[in-house]
Amino acid sequence: MSSGWIQVVRDIAIVLLALESILIGAMILILVFQIRKLVAILEEEIKPLLVSMNDTMGTVRGTTHFVSKSIVSPTIQALSYSAALKQAAAAMFRWRNRKEG
Repeated sequence: MSSGWIQVVRDIAIVLLALESILIGAMILILVFQIRKLVAILEEEIKPLLVSMNDTMGTVRGTTHFVSKSIVSPTIQALSYSAALKQAAAAMFRWRNRKEG
């Protein structure tokens, strides 16, 4: 009598495990479809952002090139000429002071 009861419990456990396996398989399938959907949404959102970022980087690159050519380079050149003139004047006055002294 007790072995019949154990067989019934075993059969119920097997059925419950089979239902649980089916449920887990269905949930994994739903998860895979949701991940595919998420990837598609991210591609639609991220690609335009990357294109926009690339355009912005091109603009920044062009701006830095323009500023370098039109402001920084002439300023450096003018400062180097003024430093050269200052050194030349200092050397000339030192030479003149040696000659007089």
